[in-house]
Amino acid sequence: MAATHADLNSGAASDGDSLDVSVVLPVFNEEGHLREEIERIRKGLEASRYSFEIIVIDDGSTDGSAEILRRTEGIRLIELGRNHGSGYSRKIGSRAARGDIIVWTDADMTYPNHRIAELVDQLEPGYEQVVGARRREAGTHRWARRPAKWFLRKLAGYLVRTKIPDLNSGFRAFRREVGMPYLKYLPQGFSCVTTLTLSFLSNGHYIKYVDIDYEERAGRSKFHWWRDTTQYLLQIIRMIMTYNPLRVFIPIGSVLMLTAVGKVVFDVFDKNFRITSNAIILTIVSFQVLAIGLLADLVSRLGGTSD
Repeated sequence: MAATHADLNSGAASDGDSLDVSVVLPVFNEEGHLREEIERIRKGLEASRYSFEIIVIDDGSTDGSAEILRRTEGIRLIELGRNHGSGYSRKIGSRAARGDIIVWTDADMTYPNHRIAELVDQLEPGYEQVVGARRREAGTHRWARRPAKWFLRKLAGYLVRTKIPDLNSGFRAFRREVGMPYLKYLPQGFSCVTTLTLSFLSNGHYIKYVDIDYEERAGRSKFHWWRDTTQYLLQIIRMIMTYNPLRVFIPIGSVLMLTAVGKVVFDVFDKNFRITSNAIILTIVSFQVLAIGLLADLVSRLGGTSD
């Protein structure tokens, strides 16, 4: 495991003070605009009514980001010995946070970080998380990302039975006491934001979506559209298998059962009541899938993870 250490610079509040907001900012090779991004965050929060801290996690940067951060005052710096991924960094930063509200964002100039206080303002009673829903797709590989994101958003919405305007926005605020139990489910990569969304929705927590502008990225993107999109898909299925597996098994089992019934009816009329072996196999498999789904649902409920 990579060595980690924290360098606690002079922040907006001293150690031991209670805080309203903790901003968790993962950084990996963002030297060209890093200081400007941190200043945007700081100035926006200093003009607000909130006490705050800025926790910056250097995720094994190989450019000059680490040196810039060591010279930056007013942050809590956590340095990782090697690159683990944004999910790992957010998990480490969130566990170190002292604020009642944790804010996740990125350091690539895409999100309106000067408006973090406005995002926190939206966390009104009745909501445990506020997500900045992007009005447009401004990332790289837009031709592939748009249809992939649309499909993943629709799939996740079906699985949690809730409309999701933006499944993987990295700009969000959530109540620390609500979010902490779900940190153990976070994967190391980009799909950590999807995981947090699905964890909240699957367990009956309310999420509010607010429209935000999403700008062109500064620096080089670390997003690999095929690898990361595949991971998003697998993580969506993995989370629903954890929280509500019947949403996966019931449709599959039902399709197999209907196919088996159709094959039996066909055999009755076409083969003079002689049922073929493939019809029998389809019937058995459909029952097995439904039985496995019921067993998975029972395990989920006994584990206290079902809604």
